[in-house]
Amino acid sequence: MLQKTTGIVLHTLKYNDTSNIVDIYTELHGRVSFLVPVSRAKRTSVKPVLFQPLSIMELEADFRTSAGLYRIKEAKAYPFKSIPYNPYKSVIALFLAEFLYRAVKEEGENHSLFVYLKHSIEWLDECAAGFANYHLVFLMRLTRFLGLYPNLDGYRQGDYFDLLNAGFTAIRSDKHSFYVNPEESFRLIRLMRMNYDTMHLFAMNRAERTRCLAITCDYYRLHIPGFHELKSLAVLQEFFD
Repeated sequence: MLQKTTGIVLHTLKYNDTSNIVDIYTELHGRVSFLVPVSRAKRTSVKPVLFQPLSIMELEADFRTSAGLYRIKEAKAYPFKSIPYNPYKSVIALFLAEFLYRAVKEEGENHSLFVYLKHSIEWLDECAAGFANYHLVFLMRLTRFLGLYPNLDGYRQGDYFDLLNAGFTAIRSDKHSFYVNPEESFRLIRLMRMNYDTMHLFAMNRAERTRCLAITCDYYRLHIPGFHELKSLAVLQEFFD
């Protein structure tokens, strides 16, 4: 059945000499894998160059339930203004695309998650400055849509953040070692209360930002089975250093 939908590119893998497998988070069907031909013909309706990390696509595809890999009949990319041309934004897009590929497993429609992802990508593309904390705020807010948002009730300055139990505590138990110290916990709770429009008010140096990202990745790794190491994390850290 041919359907038109909007999608966000998460991952591209070479399948053979003539095709790639592209994972896309779609508005109507959640995460879907497509078989995309690598033809370089000028008149092709599905150009492989369009499938860049976090590209927003308007596509028409055959969504027959019997198909293991779906096929795209036509595809058109949202025309980004800055992400492909700004090296900092390009690296952020590469990292977040891999992160979403590892973290978002669900198939089936999740309209609120799709709207959040699309709005976030468009915000980054439009933003002119002050986006150094963008990826941190993005990942913190993403936890709401994946059912992983920490419990902020009862937080008091000086509390530890319990990564395993997703909440703050004044006492560090010896049952496990997944705790964040009070100073870093304070930075995390401030980030959790930020949004894209206010995050520029939260000043951090590179070491603090790197540490917050490491803690966030550890948190996801503890709560999402099979969440592997991210290859693009080292690229992101090296680039911003």
